[in-house]
Amino acid sequence: QVQLVESGGGLVQAGGSLRLSCAASGRIFIIYAMGWYRQAPGKQRELVASITRGSITNYTDSVKGRFTISRDNAKNTVYLQMNSLKPEDTAVYYCNADHRGSVTANLVAYWGQGTQVTVSS
Repeated sequence: QVQLVESGGGLVQAGGSLRLSCAASGRIFIIYAMGWYRQAPGKQRELVASITRGSITNYTDSVKGRFTISRDNAKNTVYLQMNSLKPEDTAVYYCNADHRGSVTANLVAYWGQGTQVTVSS
């Protein structure tokens, strides 16, 4: 079993910055892609950014140029640096990790509990 624990959310004014962290722990064999999703009230959960084990990144259009995803494979941790925040970035942010428990095991997706990001205008 793998646990993901997010931190770094909070309240910030528009134009400000926050850095989210997500650390994986437990019986980890290998983690492949990691990502950040968000869900605003009344909306579906959406992918914000993802990063492969080899650090190839992908961003949703609305955050390109403002957010940066990175990871530390030795620490099984993924980060999301969020700059120039806008009120529309307000949401609960969830960490996701694709884990394989052994060489022959299937990939299993794990989720964190979520961290609230609120951007005031």
